[in-house]
Amino acid sequence: MNSHQYALTCRWTGDRGEGTQSYRAYARDHRIEIDGKPVIEGSSDPAFLGAAERLNPEDLLLASISACHMLWYLHLCAANKLVLRDYVDAASAVMEEAGNGGAFTEAVLQPRCRFDGPVDEALAARLHHDAHERCYIANSVNFPIRVEPVIVSGGRA
Repeated sequence: MNSHQYALTCRWTGDRGEGTQSYRAYARDHRIEIDGKPVIEGSSDPAFLGAAERLNPEDLLLASISACHMLWYLHLCAANKLVLRDYVDAASAVMEEAGNGGAFTEAVLQPRCRFDGPVDEALAARLHHDAHERCYIANSVNFPIRVEPVIVSGGRA
């Protein structure tokens, strides 16, 4: 079995001069730094006093689910000689607050996949199932992820 290591620095940048003296005294701003990659300017969700223009952990989790599924799907299409030309996922998720925490309760991926020429739609749909089964992120979370693909042959809009 292969093992892969990941490392980053998450640096809080939201001290407004009072530190964390109170819940409203500090900004939730932070930077996610990974050697050799663009810095991600993060915050919390605006519902938790974060900056709306910055990415938050919930955004990043959903993005990770969507991107992981897409990358596996691209791989499986290539391996099965399906020529995918366009892939756009309208992903969504629900997070429920509970007590002093909360959790994601579901995510829905709605990838629209356009192929060159006629395509075996049953195979194209099955590969979404296979991609979901192989996705590292999907295999790491404890909430359901539904995949509702739309398969489009090149000759159709």
